Amino acid sequence: MRTGGEGSTTRGVSKGDAVTAAADTPMLMLNAPLVATRLGYPDLSGLDLLELFAFVHPAQFCVPTPKGLASALDLAEPVGDDAVPLLLQQAAGVLLARCQRDDWAEREGGWSALQSLIRMRWPWGQVLAPHIRRPDKAERWLFATLPEWEEAPERPQPAQVAIGQAETEAELARLTGSGAEKREGQRHYARETSRIFAPRAKRGEPHMMLAQAGTGIGKTLGYLAPASLWSKAAQGTVWVSTFTKNLQRQLRSESARAWPDTRPDGSRPVVVRKGRENYLCLLNLEDALQGGFGGRAAILAVLVARWAAFTRDGDMIGGDMPGWLGTLFRHRAIKSLTDQRGECVYAGCPHYKKCFIERAARASAQADLVIANHALVMVNAARGGAAGRDHAQRPTRIIFDEGHHVFEAADSTFAAELTGREAIELKRWVTGPERKKGNRRRGLAARLADVASYDDAGGQAVEDAVTAAELLPSEGWLGRINDGEPYGPIESLFAAVRALTYARDESGTDAGYGIETEIAQLPGDFVEVAQQAEIALAALRTPLVKLGGRLEAIMEDAPDWLDAQGRARIEGARQSLAWRVDLLAAWEALLSRLSGPADPEFVDWLAVDRSDAREYDIGLHRRWLDPMKPFARTVLEPAHGVMLTSATLAERAETADDHGNAQDWTSAISRSGAAHLPTPPLIMSAQSPFDYAARAEVLIVTDIKRGDLPALAGAYARIIEAAEGGVLGLFTAIRRLRVVHGRIADRLARSGLPLYAQHVDPIDTGTLVDIFRDDPKASLLGTDALRDGVDVPGESLRCVVMEQVPWPRPTILHRARRLAVDADATGRPGGGKAHDDRIIRARLAQAFGRLIRSRDDAGHFVVLSSAFPSRFLSAFPEGTPVLRLSLDEALTRIALGMGKSGGDAMADIGADISNGAQPAAEDNP
Repeated sequence: MRTGGEGSTTRGVSKGDAVTAAADTPMLMLNAPLVATRLGYPDLSGLDLLELFAFVHPAQFCVPTPKGLASALDLAEPVGDDAVPLLLQQAAGVLLARCQRDDWAEREGGWSALQSLIRMRWPWGQVLAPHIRRPDKAERWLFATLPEWEEAPERPQPAQVAIGQAETEAELARLTGSGAEKREGQRHYARETSRIFAPRAKRGEPHMMLAQAGTGIGKTLGYLAPASLWSKAAQGTVWVSTFTKNLQRQLRSESARAWPDTRPDGSRPVVVRKGRENYLCLLNLEDALQGGFGGRAAILAVLVARWAAFTRDGDMIGGDMPGWLGTLFRHRAIKSLTDQRGECVYAGCPHYKKCFIERAARASAQADLVIANHALVMVNAARGGAAGRDHAQRPTRIIFDEGHHVFEAADSTFAAELTGREAIELKRWVTGPERKKGNRRRGLAARLADVASYDDAGGQAVEDAVTAAELLPSEGWLGRINDGEPYGPIESLFAAVRALTYARDESGTDAGYGIETEIAQLPGDFVEVAQQAEIALAALRTPLVKLGGRLEAIMEDAPDWLDAQGRARIEGARQSLAWRVDLLAAWEALLSRLSGPADPEFVDWLAVDRSDAREYDIGLHRRWLDPMKPFARTVLEPAHGVMLTSATLAERAETADDHGNAQDWTSAISRSGAAHLPTPPLIMSAQSPFDYAARAEVLIVTDIKRGDLPALAGAYARIIEAAEGGVLGLFTAIRRLRVVHGRIADRLARSGLPLYAQHVDPIDTGTLVDIFRDDPKASLLGTDALRDGVDVPGESLRCVVMEQVPWPRPTILHRARRLAVDADATGRPGGGKAHDDRIIRARLAQAFGRLIRSRDDAGHFVVLSSAFPSRFLSAFPEGTPVLRLSLDEALTRIALGMGKSGGDAMADIGADISNGAQPAAEDNP
């Protein structure tokens, strides 16, 4: 649609006409990559308002839709699509006008950045030029304006204090506010949580609690109340760990009730910690600004530099950088500005004292509350906390929110993967990047040049390591393997893995999905290749171990020239060495097992990873059969107090116990690591206050045949139309998601019902959820990432649709764990089936949990399954009406909304059954 101004009209055009117009004249648009995808015109370019917004207001978020833009700029929300073109012009006018105002908060550095962008021919450059005046004084280079962090003394051990339940209730009342509703479930939850902060009685026996808190309990403030009391009284640090970035943002907001933004000395009592790959690397940014990036990526680098001057903490992934910024250019360019490859030179970096990563690490060592993620907490515990590279205290009081994900986080954290990608990253760390640009030579020789010149043995170890690393894969390794010309023993191993995996593959799929085969009955030539690879890895590990010993000796008997910065650099190298030595040892252990008997503690397999028929990695994989064993040893035993909390920890039991509890904690105890501790965990449960019987219905649609993609797409379209948007569609396969979206998106758009989708739209998942939350007419399709951690209260989410029962994928790892359950000490038959059922019920419960997020929410949960086993119904909250019906009947109920009472709904179930509807048969995938 186009308009010439307030007095002009807007007209609709076809896709072809729109493409022609965009090719002829630069157009004013919003989110060019999304528009290009919808038009099917990848070469679309023009004046994208999101780029202008990112320049004018860096570190400020804006939902990338017309409504979101209007809200961010205090403009009237457009009423209908025909009002959008005028809004875009008004928005451009507002942004340009702000650049002329004296109170433009982000003026600093704007003029200099614009000059760079004009030289790069940024489309907005000449438009902006008349609106930004040249400053009286030359603007300082970004790297001169960033503040430096300061060293702080190590925090003493926390005091041994106990938190009383009465004072916990008083603190909770303070945090919730005097006018807040008093919820007994939340008070009970807070009182029980205070027990994990009691002094520990025995080494290796933490106070451990499993706490189920139904949706709406208010668990965040429930555990922050005793956590804030303990941290202030004990002068210690509480770690709260999440699985999703969305909850991290929520926690940062909620924590403001308990702690000020800064202490009197300027330090922060609350710190968000993430892995290094989430933060901007200043050295990478400098390289990009000085010619390392070209084309559109160079423009992105300048906009990132604008953001770096105003960011709160340098967090590029889920922090205050808009998630859409990277997708406007190339998401890979965003990643290359972070420390993705472990190339950090620590104190050898010219920006070390201003580094965002180092600042966050040091701040967390002094914090009262550290908000982290499950993987980082586990890695931090494994590396020894305060003695480790990140200077943070070892987590000793830990609350795992979204605790039902701890098992899978541990499964990934304690895995060993000898793959092409991992091997290349190790080689880059030892030798430096293969394509050297400017001064980016960051291998061991560059990092430790002064040490090598001082210590002959250390210098020789560096040389030996660099020589041995040359046998690791290098760029182009996949092409050489495909051509049958692998270089070196490791590439030869991957070639053998690829050949054997394809030879034994029985999946029958040519759709481009990854394939795998178990490590068993290996041919002799494969074992011989593996042995040569093992020798090559040992040849690299040996000089790295020797180098670590030389660095330790230098630290103990320091030469005169070794200043504080040099010490920090060597200490960083030591910790990095230890990590890589452990990695190599794990790889060697995996290879050495190939010529001997299998280790019953592990599951090993070979895999070729593919996406859309394109191979992108090859390797050998090892997972713990029970990853909670290393989790318990590494994380739980050294801790003093640990809680796992979630709305879906325990399962609903068929019968209540003597105390009236109708919950089965068997699986929760097993998947929390508590079973590996000498004392049983504390267990508590707080039921949701929501009236699910009156506010929700589960509709099981029985007339959509499995595998019928046209029928599936038609069902989704009709459901979205009946609900008038507000639908979250969950898929178990990306291929089906794409097919459904491709069939129905245009049809829905013509009805004013926008449809967005993961793996289709060029938008990151967090921004997709923000768009969905902001528009009650929008619907969103996605996979596992949207099944959990998505919080969309209110009108924007009125219906959740699952395309089928979420059966577990029949992988080698899943099969091994299923067999282990069948062979457990209980001797119960059908244990493997029960294992699958627990996974399915958990997924259903998590998906259902997206529907009702507040007392006023209401809606339908739809499963498009011709046969939904009755044994899965316990996944839904007790009392929730469940109806088995046809699609037409479901559409009628969805269109009516939740007008019927729970009693009426239950009466309908009886009517359905009396009219011939039968419970679904027990089925399997």
